[in-house]
Amino acid sequence: MLELPIWFEVGSLVVLTLILIADLLLVVKRPHVPSFKESTLWVVFYVVLALIFAGLMFLLGDAEHGGQFLAGWLTEYSLSIDNLFVFVIIMARFQVPRKLQQEVLMVGIILALVLRGIFILLGASLIENFSWIFYLFGAWLVWTAIGQIRGGHDDEQQKDSFLIRGLRRRVRLSDDFDGVKLRTTIDGQRFFTPMLIVFVAIGTTDLLFALDSIPAIFGITQSPFIVFTANVFALMGLRQLYFLLGGLLERLEYLKYGIAFILAFIGVKLVLHAMHVNELPFINGGQHIEWAPEISTWMSLGVILSAMLVATVASLVKARIDARRRGHTLMEEVPHFTED
Repeated sequence: MLELPIWFEVGSLVVLTLILIADLLLVVKRPHVPSFKESTLWVVFYVVLALIFAGLMFLLGDAEHGGQFLAGWLTEYSLSIDNLFVFVIIMARFQVPRKLQQEVLMVGIILALVLRGIFILLGASLIENFSWIFYLFGAWLVWTAIGQIRGGHDDEQQKDSFLIRGLRRRVRLSDDFDGVKLRTTIDGQRFFTPMLIVFVAIGTTDLLFALDSIPAIFGITQSPFIVFTANVFALMGLRQLYFLLGGLLERLEYLKYGIAFILAFIGVKLVLHAMHVNELPFINGGQHIEWAPEISTWMSLGVILSAMLVATVASLVKARIDARRRGHTLMEEVPHFTED
């Protein structure tokens, strides 16, 4: 596989950083609830940007680079949508005012980038020095897939609520938000605002999803550059996607099964790869297991696309059937957006 030019890697990271900073400044300078049209345009912009980036990797690298980025980006995007679902739960549970949700989502995205960056560095180091780590990564993803089918979102809520209950017992909290401030003054006394609880819940969620997403993408590529850029592109536009999907996100009932299938598939792929490069002395005498098949990047890409397509279509069909039974159309039940 050809190496990507160093100027392309460095330039890409600089450009992506500038885009993220510009996005952050837009949120700070113009806090508002984006309209459906605005959210759609931003989501399309980031998706097109990712596809242009993939095209450049095809041109400057080779088909393998481009294929790995596309498969990695789609995997991380699907997991980010799952992450977004939990953000919806957090916003609703703590009754975050709609006009503050953009800032909260931006903080969540920045935390996700930082945590995933740390895990990428750790994962790359482990893979370089310990090939057997693929066994652990694969087993973890299969276990995560099983948990996802059993009800991953409920588990996230229980873990968050346990942590938050402990926090509530140890700090003084005000009843109301004060913008995005963590501290406020009431009658001369200092209190933490509910925003502290929201940020802790968001950060905990990001940590849990980073534990899943990084092993998943390392099952597609071992290039830290592709891993990181795929994560950045998956997270960019997530804020706008939150407002675009709105209530529709809650109706993607079978999404968790599609994501679980993807995680299980990549988990099996990692175990097969670990067998192929095996060095553990108690497995096959420390020799490589040559008969273990290697799943290609293009097969991975096909499986990921198919799983997400089937899960999304099945969810929308079921939502439409359920809406008709209640005497409504699907679009009537999805909240509409208004400019504040």
